[in-house]
Amino acid sequence: MSTATVAQPELVGRGNKEGAALFRQWFRELTEAQERGEHAAYVFVMGSMAEVLKAFDFHLVFPEINSLQTAVRHVALDYLNEAEDYGYSPDICGYVKADVAVQLRGGEHPMGRIPRPSLAVATNACNTYIKWAEIWERFYHVPVFTFDIPGTRQAYTRADVGSPDFERDRRYVEHQLQELIALCEEITGTPFDVDKLRQVLHNANVMSRNWARVLELNRERPAVFNALTEGTIYLGVANALRGTPDGADYFVRLVEEMEYKVAHGIGTLPEEKYRLIFVGVPCYPIFRRFYEFFAEWGGVFVNSTYLWFASGGFNRGFQYDLERPLESLATGILLSVSDAMDSMFFQDRVLAHMVADYHVDGIVFHPIKSCRTVSTGLADTRRAVMAQTDVLTLYIESDMMDQRVVSEAQLKNRIDAFFEGLATRKLQAGAA
Repeated sequence: MSTATVAQPELVGRGNKEGAALFRQWFRELTEAQERGEHAAYVFVMGSMAEVLKAFDFHLVFPEINSLQTAVRHVALDYLNEAEDYGYSPDICGYVKADVAVQLRGGEHPMGRIPRPSLAVATNACNTYIKWAEIWERFYHVPVFTFDIPGTRQAYTRADVGSPDFERDRRYVEHQLQELIALCEEITGTPFDVDKLRQVLHNANVMSRNWARVLELNRERPAVFNALTEGTIYLGVANALRGTPDGADYFVRLVEEMEYKVAHGIGTLPEEKYRLIFVGVPCYPIFRRFYEFFAEWGGVFVNSTYLWFASGGFNRGFQYDLERPLESLATGILLSVSDAMDSMFFQDRVLAHMVADYHVDGIVFHPIKSCRTVSTGLADTRRAVMAQTDVLTLYIESDMMDQRVVSEAQLKNRIDAFFEGLATRKLQAGAA
């Protein structure tokens, strides 16, 4: 028997299984943190400040992740209804309402029990973050630290690293980091340990470097993972285990799996016919069926803006300088959070590059009711991308949380028509 035959069962699919196991363990640790009275910090995926918080042994709680898990497990509507009965409007972000219901239930969640916060940290990457953190402040009377991250002045014109303009922005972020460190010392009663921060940054470097490699490997034909489904698992680990030894080891092993699949021509689908980009946030209420609408036609999502703005900056592959930890951390935060904002507001140029780099046949734009930040301007972005590239696009609307506004029949009709167009175009290209 060949080595490849023996190795394949161990390698292929390992990242999905290990990612799911790590995620379950993470929720168990959150449940135990509540029972032991350990410190937890409520944070967001765009600028979690995990590196500093991990240096003080905070458990990290991501309300966005908690909320989407209720949708994937088909109980989101119960949480949404409870928040609406409490007084929240139906058109407010579904993530916020599900999280409010979690708090009203004393942390009850389908994956475990969410601990009460000792601290909340937000950034200006999403306008909802700031108001969301104020809800926890009212519920728990905990300090809320809001980072003000300077954005790019216009699309992709960030001053060069080291330039006077960049250095002013970097110092501004570093001063805020020092204020957060002082607050963490006050809450935990533990002095800041710069060597512990260096170890967290080292682990984050390993994760970031390997996450960038995973994205790069999906340029191959066939694609080795689906950005919509498997990519969401990888994102969960990237955020929840950011800066931890387990997170670093996971991404090293994930690259090993993906490189094996590339070497042996193993794709994420039995037969890849169409390569797609996904723009927006997935439809979690019917997550598996939503994926099947595309997979049944041989469509695979090779990349997405979601893997960009929700990865905490890991998509950049940025490496912290361990000799200058705070200065380098400020640089990384400045680059990654402003890049996340650009990924929502100035997508067209990067999408055009993705089309070429990933050999893309079509782009799916998915605006959602719950999130105006992500969805605003997608129609204009679609027009801009169509003017720059020769790919078919699909524009479908649903939601990331609320199944009341998700119509499977309408989605399937639109998606089927999209693939019929792709098939016709492929036939015409073959004839030519």
